[in-house]
Order: sequence, then structure tokens, then C-alpha cells
Amino acid sequence: MADQRFLSARVDGNEAPVSPCSASVPWWSFTKTALATVALQLVAQGHLSLDDLIDSRPYTLRQLLQHRAGVPDYSGLAAYHEAIRQGDKPWGVPELLSRTAADQLDFEPGMGWRYSNVGYLLVRQIIEDVTGQDLGSIFRNLLFDPLKLESVQVAASAADLSTTAWGNHSNYDPGWVYQGLLIGTPSDAAQFLHRLMSGAVLPDALLKEMRKCHPVGGPLPNRPWQTTGYGLGLMIGKFDRAGLGVGHSGVGPSSVGAVYYFGDRTSPCTAAVFAEGNDEGVTEHEAVRIAGFV
Repeated sequence: MADQRFLSARVDGNEAPVSPCSASVPWWSFTKTALATVALQLVAQGHLSLDDLIDSRPYTLRQLLQHRAGVPDYSGLAAYHEAIRQGDKPWGVPELLSRTAADQLDFEPGMGWRYSNVGYLLVRQIIEDVTGQDLGSIFRNLLFDPLKLESVQVAASAADLSTTAWGNHSNYDPGWVYQGLLIGTPSDAAQFLHRLMSGAVLPDALLKEMRKCHPVGGPLPNRPWQTTGYGLGLMIGKFDRAGLGVGHSGVGPSSVGAVYYFGDRTSPCTAAVFAEGNDEGVTEHEAVRIAGFV
């Protein structure tokens, strides 16, 4: 019997949902996987380069996607957390970049690693500039319409979040998620990642680049990770009992999620799990369980 604390779905090798879930949930940082996928589609089409410097900047698209560009983040700013607590409107992008001193890198590109939401805002801007489309249209036209995943959309307002499974009691404005925030069903999250990892979305060479892992560290307390690393929009590492996991976890006000592809099974599968709270480990452990490793 399904655990009622979770909204989840599993996709096996035949790409048919084993346990479909029709409720919409915020995808939080799993959105980065979709954003990286679109960027790599544009690389495949010749519109972007992975390894050329971006305009006059000292870093490449690959380094932004892998959090190795040195771009500072805003998640540690006290003013950011206070603004959200007070229910303020999101800062404009110029103010955000000024407050984070985004042009003063934390390290020389390629010489370190630091998770950066600002880096993914820059990826969003690059994608919007090269396509001439807004983010929602980009996701629909390049990714989710071709995959026939109808539930997925960009959350544009607090009202959009109020329609998701656990509502939006704090009236959180998704504009604070500057790289964009997708909402959709766990089933569509699992279908998207499973098709991506199965080679149905990107050319093999670019999928291989996406899955190249930069090691980040070892085990994480109270989470199933034994090794941790990051590809291009992908968290990658060895999981307790489950072998290699590839996907992304995420957390925001009121809910968490974990979407992972487990390729070490005889028949690879993908698990997507979402829940109330702020503990990513809870959904990661459940993803391991519903994938059949427990």
C-alpha cells in the first residue's frame, strides 16, 4: 500500500507509469534538470556552445550548468530570507545581481564547486536571449509538448502554487525562484527523467556529457547518499542499497521532492517522490524504497 505521506510515481523500462499520480506539485530544483536539458538541446542545434566563453564573461555554459563557474548565490543572504518572511515582492533581477555581487566570482571558473541558483538564472537568460521566447514557451515547445507531458507549466504567481497539492499557505511568490519553477505531476516528473536518461531527448554524446560527474563529497547525514557529485543539471552519486542514482532533489516552502533514475537494476526505473516538509532525505529514502531496493 502506498504511504499516504507521499505523492509519488515510478516508471519502469517500458516507460509506462507503474504508480501514476495526478496531483500537481512544485518541482523545485528538479527544474534545473529541465533547464539544463533545454540548454543542451540548443547546443545540439548549434545555437549554443558548451565550452566557449559566454560573451565577455570568464566562464562557459558547461561551468554554469555544473556549478563550477564561481557565480555567487543568494540563498545565504539574510536580506533574502527576511524579504520572503515579510511577504515582499521579489527583487528585480538587476537588484538581485547587485545584492549578490554576481560579477565578483567566488573562485576562478573550473577551479571549485558551489551550488548557485544565480548561475541557473544566467542560464535562463542565455536560453531566453537565444530563442527570443519566454521560459514557459521554451519548456513547452522544446521539451514537454514533444514528450506529451501535459501537466507541466512554469509557476508565474502565488495563485499558481495555491493549486498544487499542499497549497500555498504562506503566499510564496515563485518569482523568488529566479531560474524558474516548474509545477506538474510526479508522474510527468518521472516520465521526463526516465525518457531523458533512456536517450529519447538528447543525442547520445550530449547525454554522456550531461552525466559526467564532478565529485563533490561523501555520505550525507540522514540521507541515502554514499558519494555525491554533480553533472550538468543532475545530482549524481551512489545510493545506499540502490547503486547509482541520477536526478535531482529540491526543497521550497512547505514541500520537498526527489526524482531519480536508478540504472543499476536489471530493468532501470525512475522514482519521483514529493512530500510536505523540508527534509530532502525523507523523499530520497522513499525514492529508493519505491524503486524496489528496500
